Amino acid sequence: MTGQAAEVTVDSHESLVAALRAAGPGTTIRVAPGTYRGGHHLAGLSGTAAAPIVIEAADEANPPLFSAERGGSEAFHLSGCSHVTLRRLRVSGFPANGINADDGGAAGTGSEGLRFERLSIENTGPTGNHDALKLSGLDRFAVTDCHLAGWGGSGIDLVGCHEGTIAGCVFEGRPGFSQDNGVQLKGGTSRVTVRDCFFNQPGQRGINLGGSTGLAYFRPADATWEARDIEVTGNRFVGSLAPIVWVGCENGRVVGNTFHLPEKWVVRILQENTAARFGRCRGGRFERNLILFDRRVRVFANIGPGTEPESFVFARNAWFCVDDAGRGPRDLPVAETDAVIGVDPVLREPGTARMAIGSTDPRLRGIGAGAAAE
Repeated sequence: MTGQAAEVTVDSHESLVAALRAAGPGTTIRVAPGTYRGGHHLAGLSGTAAAPIVIEAADEANPPLFSAERGGSEAFHLSGCSHVTLRRLRVSGFPANGINADDGGAAGTGSEGLRFERLSIENTGPTGNHDALKLSGLDRFAVTDCHLAGWGGSGIDLVGCHEGTIAGCVFEGRPGFSQDNGVQLKGGTSRVTVRDCFFNQPGQRGINLGGSTGLAYFRPADATWEARDIEVTGNRFVGSLAPIVWVGCENGRVVGNTFHLPEKWVVRILQENTAARFGRCRGGRFERNLILFDRRVRVFANIGPGTEPESFVFARNAWFCVDDAGRGPRDLPVAETDAVIGVDPVLREPGTARMAIGSTDPRLRGIGAGAAAE
């Protein structure tokens, strides 16, 4: 390819590398079917909001596979890139991370407008802090309709990311992978929405609203919270020790989700980063969620020291115990308002991405994933 052609199709490692070197605003690189090596480090590759750089499958029905068996510790590492889209690519077996994107470091020039669409990232790690999709220091980003299966640390790990969306993704835990959590939002992450996703056995924690981050990695550097203003809505969860965990988070809203048979707790409220500058975990809201649970759940809300559980709100959630219909939640941090207890939702396709309330009981109207579409 010469210059900055609007579109180019590549069918080998060498032609892909050449196309990436020549890419500029408006370039679309279409990758032909086949198996490719990883290790593509893209530094400073930037399009514009009006003319992004797109790297995508040439054949949507037969997307290319980037495999660790061909080489590399990550499929792609984008550093200091802006307005780049990765679309309809398969990634498998990388030991470090599947795809990694950052701003070039906490003192870097920033990275915005990155989009990750219809990606399949599987078998990352398999153990330790190795993420399917690792994002650090991104602004105004989007992850949509991706499938993440089998990872060591997080399905998606966000450190200091802002004004982003994770939507329509599937998180599938697999045996043999440590899978700490499905999504983790920490290190100064704020104004991010996780919506309409399916978490199938995503590990110890479904979504970690916050975390424990080294001070050198915070964005902004002076943040006094791990996460703030996070919205979790319209998602479906199956299993995990605790599907929702607030950790050093301010104002995390968990609204209109469905939880199917958590293994130990429904929610946790924790403070893991105890440096003096940090405020306590506080201000969370848990509203209009549907929770189906069994006798394995003995503690519904696990409260750690150094938090402000009294600042949380629990309202209009529906609780149904599948092996004792009259049993409701105990030990919530505050009294719940307008709780619905013991109403069988008669789930359609329980435990799947399509599970939905089949009951016509008016007490369940507006509750659980999909309620906004009713």
